[in-house]
Amino acid sequence: MSDAQDDRTRQMGREEGHARARRTPAVNAGKLWAGGVATAVVAALIALVGLLIIRVLLQIPYLAPLDAGALGDGNTGVLYVYAAVAALVATGLAHLLLVSTPSPMAYFGWIAGLATAVAAVLPLTWTGEPLTVRIATGVIHLVIGCAIISLVTTSASSASTRA
Repeated sequence: MSDAQDDRTRQMGREEGHARARRTPAVNAGKLWAGGVATAVVAALIALVGLLIIRVLLQIPYLAPLDAGALGDGNTGVLYVYAAVAALVATGLAHLLLVSTPSPMAYFGWIAGLATAVAAVLPLTWTGEPLTVRIATGVIHLVIGCAIISLVTTSASSASTRA
């Protein structure tokens, strides 16, 4: 092989490498995780509003007896924590998919959507709880899941660019 051919081959290799690098998404992790933390706050607040609607307006003894007051007891606080943790887990999943998969948000939508469906339907299988409590739990999980999917998808789209 001549020197000219070697130079052309090396140049083509560099151009291919640059083209591959341009197709790799650049993720602004700070922006993504700031959105994830904001999503966690929103998810916890949705849990609070859902709890208040169910306990105060609908008079359903959700997570605690009604005589425990509008906010219930220590068991009701667990709902806020789980909602916030779910948002942070979803943000971590989005980050992982952004840096590792083609069409990351399509995979995120499917994974988070199916996880939300499980979280919404699973309470209906519980025994020992009144049907109203099981339905209320499923509805709250569904609303929290939809909010998390929407907000994390928006944050991830905003935080990722093509280099």
